Amino acid sequence: MAKDMKERILAAALEMFSQKGYEGTNIRELSASLGLVKSGIYKHYESKEAIWNALLDRMIDYYGEHFGSPEHLPSVPDSLEDFIAMTLQMTDLTIHDEQIVKTRKVLTLEQYRDARARELATKHFLTGLTEMFTHIFAGMMDKGLLHQDDPEMLAFAYTTPISALIHLCDREPERTEDAMAQIEKFSRHFIAAYGVK
Repeated sequence: MAKDMKERILAAALEMFSQKGYEGTNIRELSASLGLVKSGIYKHYESKEAIWNALLDRMIDYYGEHFGSPEHLPSVPDSLEDFIAMTLQMTDLTIHDEQIVKTRKVLTLEQYRDARARELATKHFLTGLTEMFTHIFAGMMDKGLLHQDDPEMLAFAYTTPISALIHLCDREPERTEDAMAQIEKFSRHFIAAYGVK
């Protein structure tokens, strides 16, 4: 029962932090959203900072489990079409999974206030993606699917525009369909340039 309430608190905190930021969220409103009094929150978390840190831990685990990370690497595709399908599947997940979208919004808002959020934003928006796709591209080169090149530079060149389009979807959800089409077009262009026919 206590574990369920802790999860409910974190889910409500993610919702509020993604809309109002850390500073704009207070324990009274968070408690009320759960039908609790303020002291009900403090039975499970000693402070707003404790909720924040537990939420960041949860974000790391959820993102790694559902999307992948340098610690949870996806398998190397067996064909160029499999690579495009993997890209579209990963992109679709990150654009439509509510928890990942809210996590991205929280990290975007809080990266300027909180050192841990800044580190996670850098990892999720840049370095982690580059590391993950460096592994994928090195494996695809080993399989003879891509021309030999610097896999890290290819990963950076590949993930940066896709990441920018994902952030566009957060800002302007009405452009999601066009962004997904552009990501597929870009992925096919990339494969045409670097893939082995």
